[in-house]
Amino acid sequence: MSRITIIDYGMGNLRSVHKAFEQLGFSALVTDDPAVAARADHLVLPGVGAFKDCMDHLRTGGFIEPIRRHVESGRPFLGICLGLQLLFSESEEFGRHQGLGLIPGRVVRFPAGMRAGDEELKVPHMGWNRIAIKRHAPIYQGIEDGAFVYFVHSYHVVPADSAVVATTTDYGMDFCSSIWRDNVMATQFHPEKSQQVGLRILQNFAAM
Repeated sequence: MSRITIIDYGMGNLRSVHKAFEQLGFSALVTDDPAVAARADHLVLPGVGAFKDCMDHLRTGGFIEPIRRHVESGRPFLGICLGLQLLFSESEEFGRHQGLGLIPGRVVRFPAGMRAGDEELKVPHMGWNRIAIKRHAPIYQGIEDGAFVYFVHSYHVVPADSAVVATTTDYGMDFCSSIWRDNVMATQFHPEKSQQVGLRILQNFAAM
């Protein structure tokens, strides 16, 4: 069975992601060693916190090149939450900061004053919301259009090429809630917190 490697760069929801894979019966390893990450069959980049801080930790931890080589090799890659945003060219969070640049596009904040009918929508976008499946990425096998998943975020990605958008979600506006390009899949929501739907997504990834 392929080993799933979860990158530990000091800023991630590692325990819950690790436990979710093990609950599904897959071997998962959390590592802060870039040499170990470079040998991964399946690589997972989770993340919570500020974009710039996470990029700094990836850089000082020596993970930038292993991530890029893994993606270029065609091996399965999954980004979760900030792990999605870090794939993009740049973020406007607390200034303008360069990302990994693997997916062209930007990370922007939800605009102020968003509404759903008479309700003013709060930022961060937190809690359960639906995904509209635009392209059936491998991780969405067996997942129904409109399934509920769990979000916690104030920023969202704006891909330069809409062809990479796998799902959108409505929160005062339609935003990209996951992407798929070749072997790269990444979700703005947290599969590990999304109960049975999320477990199925992780199972689909692990079985690739």
